[in-house]
Amino acid sequence: MKRTIRLLAIVAACTVSALAQSQDAPPEEAVAADAQPVEQPTPRYVDLRRMRPLTGNVAAGEAKSELCAACHGPQGISIAPTFPNIGGQRMDFMYWQLVEFKRNPDSPMSPLVADLTDQDMLDLSAYYASLTPPPADPAAEPEPVDATLARLGEQLYLTGDPAKGIPPCQGCHGVDANGHPDALRTDRDGHTPYASYPALRGQQAIYLQTKLAEYRDGRMDDSTTDFVMTGIGERLDDDSIQALSAWLSSLPPGQ
Repeated sequence: MKRTIRLLAIVAACTVSALAQSQDAPPEEAVAADAQPVEQPTPRYVDLRRMRPLTGNVAAGEAKSELCAACHGPQGISIAPTFPNIGGQRMDFMYWQLVEFKRNPDSPMSPLVADLTDQDMLDLSAYYASLTPPPADPAAEPEPVDATLARLGEQLYLTGDPAKGIPPCQGCHGVDANGHPDALRTDRDGHTPYASYPALRGQQAIYLQTKLAEYRDGRMDDSTTDFVMTGIGERLDDDSIQALSAWLSSLPPGQ
């Protein structure tokens, strides 16, 4: 009997102790509410070699494109030579450019994309990629192009300059300058490592000059494709940049 009473006393003491501890401890909901979220560090660069195919809503992108059209035109043809033509451009290239603008607070585009959601960027990229650039107006005066400079640009684009370590641009941007021919082909892991290489034909000459100079000067370092282009750009002198830009801008835009 005494043994039974002693056991009951021990059980009662343990119960009282447990209740006291549970009253002192905050409830799980309070702990979760008060806990500070752990901020994940932003990756230093984006690895575009391991990206998967992208999709977006063309109609939704068109509805969201009013602000873009102010600089890039209603059909994606720039209203000023410093802005790129984006009508018919590769979707993946445009999407990752928008991502880069959001990541880089120093870009002039950053304030314009700050409020875009990821879906907004996918939709806008899909819309502009769906556009067919309009044919050149036969009545319009063509921009004068130095024929000698353009020929040098074509040679650089197609064959490079081995003496300077410049590879042919067509290796990544296609022989027709419409982007890599295998851009949408997935590898064995389902990645599209060439999808983010842009089409270059019919692009604005001044825009091309600016971008190539940025690569040459080491100012582009936000993605693996930036690293590739920086390695090439540092081998380009002013004449090479002028020549490539002159030839590419003289080509009619195409799909």
